[in-house]
Amino acid sequence: MQRDERFARAGLVIKVGLWANALLMVMKLAAGYFGKSEAVFADGVESACDSVAMLSTLVALHIGRKPLDEDHPYGHGKAESIAAILVSLLILATGGGILYKAVRTVLAGVYEEPQAMAVLAALLTIVAKESLFRYTQRVGTLLGSPAVLAVAKDHHKDAITSVATMVGVTGAFFGFRIMDPLAAGLTAFFIFRIGYESFNTAAHELMDGQPDDELVANITELAEAVDGVEHVHEIRCRRSGQYVIVDLKLDMDPEMTVKRSHTIASEVKRQVFESFSQVGDVMIHINPHDEEHEDLIRL
Repeated sequence: MQRDERFARAGLVIKVGLWANALLMVMKLAAGYFGKSEAVFADGVESACDSVAMLSTLVALHIGRKPLDEDHPYGHGKAESIAAILVSLLILATGGGILYKAVRTVLAGVYEEPQAMAVLAALLTIVAKESLFRYTQRVGTLLGSPAVLAVAKDHHKDAITSVATMVGVTGAFFGFRIMDPLAAGLTAFFIFRIGYESFNTAAHELMDGQPDDELVANITELAEAVDGVEHVHEIRCRRSGQYVIVDLKLDMDPEMTVKRSHTIASEVKRQVFESFSQVGDVMIHINPHDEEHEDLIRL
């Protein structure tokens, strides 16, 4: 998949979620207000916050798709991880707001008597958000985009929230009015977990954490299979947005000419690019395979 195609597809999936979220927001605010459901109205306010998060993600994608330049020799992909951090913080704040409101409602002991339209709005939100989650998660996994995956988790959070909202509103509709705030409070803890996982992943990438072991092992195996490479001395990888930057240290015959070793290194890089579409750059250092040597590093 070409670079422009990757970013165009990521932008499309977020725009679909943004417009769907806007429609759901209007529906839930109206259903919550006219259907006398505080929970559904709060769900609509939450959708408004989600729309702001998606807009920030679109901005991050616009920044991230810029090619490398003199000031950013490794590209602008980290903008996606920054956006993912912001989305995760918004998810955590949403969970805190829901929990606070639920506790306050129970302590006050004053509950609304919701109408059927509020129950229907919650049901439609569940179906829409679960569909958006699966679609966005599939595309985000394919692209390896931290920003898109963060938005997918946000959709998942909304689906879980709406399940609790529907259970609570339905129970309140049939007379058990305390069920609304109790269900909302329980949902807040699920939201905290989703927000934490999203934050943890994005922070790991911002700190140049190693990608999954399978990718590292596969790149190592491919490099060692190239004729002229005796051994992969060391491999380090880090993520920059949708791409992975790879540092390889290859052991080769010390009697080999510079030209020959360069040809082999170029072949390794070519095969890595052909086999792993998520790799954005490969930097290769060559060592003599039969001599002990100490790597100079301050990290």
